[in-house]
Amino acid sequence: MMILIALLNLLFSLPAWAEMKSTTGEKTRVHTGPGENFSIKWEYGRGFPVKILGNKGGWSQIEDFESDRGWIQTTLLNNHPHVIVKVNRGKKKTINLRGGPGTQYKVIGQAYYGVVLIRKEQNNNWVKVKHESGLEGWTEKSLLWGF
Repeated sequence: MMILIALLNLLFSLPAWAEMKSTTGEKTRVHTGPGENFSIKWEYGRGFPVKILGNKGGWSQIEDFESDRGWIQTTLLNNHPHVIVKVNRGKKKTINLRGGPGTQYKVIGQAYYGVVLIRKEQNNNWVKVKHESGLEGWTEKSLLWGF
């Protein structure tokens, strides 16, 4: 009975879904706590995807693709879908961006670990993305974070 109660408590304390947001500014500051009086941990560029863990007084507790956590003013986040390349950390390897949703399509570009992309559409396990340079292409969903 005690195990059942513990499992129910755990189940109801977890969020029903992970809400994803993106940063709106060129230098969105991430703080150690929910307020301007908390120190700044780092800054994100425009469109950086984050997972919302909770909210407090106009601030959102966030987690990024490297599992780093902090607090951002909620007004500095939006619902525009962005993703980030999550593979090949510390390597000089890239992921391929292709002309269509599959390996049979020609490679039209590449992206390194940590590159932020706009998510345009999805076709099964393939995602159409757009880089800020204007390049659009398809890549495998498993190579990206932000869903």
